[in-house]
Amino acid sequence: MKRKFITSLILLLSLNLIVKPFWIFGIDRTVQNVVGASEYGLFFALFNLSILLNIVLDFGLTNFNNREISRHSQLLPRYFSSMFVIKLMMAVVYFVVSFTLAIFVGYGGRQLWVLGFLAFNQFLSSFILYLRSNISGLQLFKTDSVVSVADRVFMIILCGFLLWGPYRHQFKIEWFVYAQTLAYIITALLSFAIVWTKSAFFKPKFDRIFFMAIFKQSYPYAILVLLMSIYYRVDGVMLERLLPEGSLHSGVYAQAFRLLDAANMIPFLFASLLLPIFSRMIKIDESIAPLLRFAFNMLMALSIPLALACVLFRKPIMDTLYVHHAAESSVVLAILMVSFIFISLSYIFGTLLTANGSLKQLNIISFIGVVLNLTLNLFLIPSFKVVGAAMASLATQAFMAIMQTVVSVKTFKIKLRLSNGLPMVLFLVGSFAISCICWRYFDKWFTGLVTSLGISVILAFAVGLIKPKEVLALILEKSEE
Repeated sequence: MKRKFITSLILLLSLNLIVKPFWIFGIDRTVQNVVGASEYGLFFALFNLSILLNIVLDFGLTNFNNREISRHSQLLPRYFSSMFVIKLMMAVVYFVVSFTLAIFVGYGGRQLWVLGFLAFNQFLSSFILYLRSNISGLQLFKTDSVVSVADRVFMIILCGFLLWGPYRHQFKIEWFVYAQTLAYIITALLSFAIVWTKSAFFKPKFDRIFFMAIFKQSYPYAILVLLMSIYYRVDGVMLERLLPEGSLHSGVYAQAFRLLDAANMIPFLFASLLLPIFSRMIKIDESIAPLLRFAFNMLMALSIPLALACVLFRKPIMDTLYVHHAAESSVVLAILMVSFIFISLSYIFGTLLTANGSLKQLNIISFIGVVLNLTLNLFLIPSFKVVGAAMASLATQAFMAIMQTVVSVKTFKIKLRLSNGLPMVLFLVGSFAISCICWRYFDKWFTGLVTSLGISVILAFAVGLIKPKEVLALILEKSEE
């Protein structure tokens, strides 16, 4: 299991580190600069609104399906046939709820038109994730890795033509949305074909008994996803609605938030691999401690240096990437990247608790997180604007990470040894010192940033946070079937 994790992780990270940074820094950033902060801010608020209600599209089915197919792959034909119809039914409900909420908060006209396409994109994205849950549940991690970047590849091709072709000066935010729609359609068809070939049969039907059984088992996942979406995505919507010139403030916040989103790709990919593997290990009563420790150390070795570098080099990063409002968004970036370390912790321990089915505890923690986030945003945004939203996010993510770690330690009776914690302390102190030195003494900021990241990764091996022998053993170890 550990070898399968490390080899799949290498492929998944490699593909995503090639494709998604180009999407974010090449395409998404260019769109922000071309259309301006106000136009992109409107898109960002509507996009976040569509994601807030994404749970209506999924209702926890993807996580539930991934967990079940990982444990009982023979159920794929039955689940695939029934869930296909269920997903279509949920899409209808999602569209009705989305437009009702949008009208309630005051959107209309052009805003509803854009929201309509964004809602359709969310349906396609949710459907692709469901199909991928079957692929990864069957332990086809290499195939899943390729599919995970397919939508972005198609988007890069389409948006690249629109942004750097003959129509650049006519570019509108709507074109950005339309290009995503077409890319999602192509990827959905590709994913559907892959799962179809792995299913013994496919006969779409609505099975009421099956639906009720799935509903009873998956609603805790649905509640969890809804709560997590609220405390992670509501900032942009509240900025746009609470402040005068809300679209502009939302756009400024989006400049920094998109970089956090890019960084979150790393822990998200870890979690997408860990969920089915943890589920299977728990089922067969195999100790999760070695894999948990290895995944935790690897993720921290990547997340901590990246966060420190973005905090220290925040101003040149934003000055280089954006034409307008770089100074304001650089402060937001620093705060959000501190929260990135806590988000990474949540991806590890939250995934472990999800695989274990500890949803009651997760939902209680997440509900408190939502209340905390909404309260802080209501108090901080009017006074501190985008900085207030970032501060609310940091406080919420810190609370979530600490609570999930505590619950995981108690649930799995994880033994905390001083010998295991010492390398982490040395790495944290060393990374901070390295980052400060590179920030202070390098004339070219990009060279300093890359150097600090490279030396910090080497430091992770030097202090024993990541053991070369363990990595080599995992790669050479015979695959466990």
